[in-house]
Amino acid sequence: MSLFRKIFGLKPDESTEDVKSNERGKYMPEIKLPIDEKFTINFKANGGKFLYCENLNEIYNNLESIIEENNWTDKETLILDDNLKDRFKNSELQPTTKVSEATIFLTTCENLIANDGSLLISSKQIFEKKLPELPANFIVFATTSQIVENIGEGLRGIKFKNKQKIPTNITTIKHFKSNDEKDFLSYGSSAKNLYLLLLEDL
Repeated sequence: MSLFRKIFGLKPDESTEDVKSNERGKYMPEIKLPIDEKFTINFKANGGKFLYCENLNEIYNNLESIIEENNWTDKETLILDDNLKDRFKNSELQPTTKVSEATIFLTTCENLIANDGSLLISSKQIFEKKLPELPANFIVFATTSQIVENIGEGLRGIKFKNKQKIPTNITTIKHFKSNDEKDFLSYGSSAKNLYLLLLEDL
């Protein structure tokens, strides 16, 4: 996928660069970025930490690295999703269902929104809890097939997948913790220190 060329620093062909710089006039429409690349750029611009994984072993290894890097080995992790609890039962996480005891929140999401780098979540992930009630540290497990262009597309997907009962408490997480506490862009929102474990499934 084109996004991984950008992430891993692979140099694009010189011919492509020449077309961009020399042959395109100033009135030509902008080259449309692939959806995955757009998401990655916007997600990182929001302050999110991104880990691309080709298989589940890489997911588990990266999860262990996150825990070690932050000294979370003895910290409790809020896991509300039973499927997720089962998937990560052999990890170093200390699972809990009590919000007050948790330092980390391990979750999935509905979709990854390319045009603003946000994550779309619902009551399937956070039940009836509000974002400020949840721990400040999020680890989100998602797949590349969950990347959509915009929130409208994500909402249509939720409606299509849940015809019997549409989830409630649908919201987006967009502002991830930055060093500047006075950052006006995140004013009034619940900023989260967010790691995204993204599994390739396309």
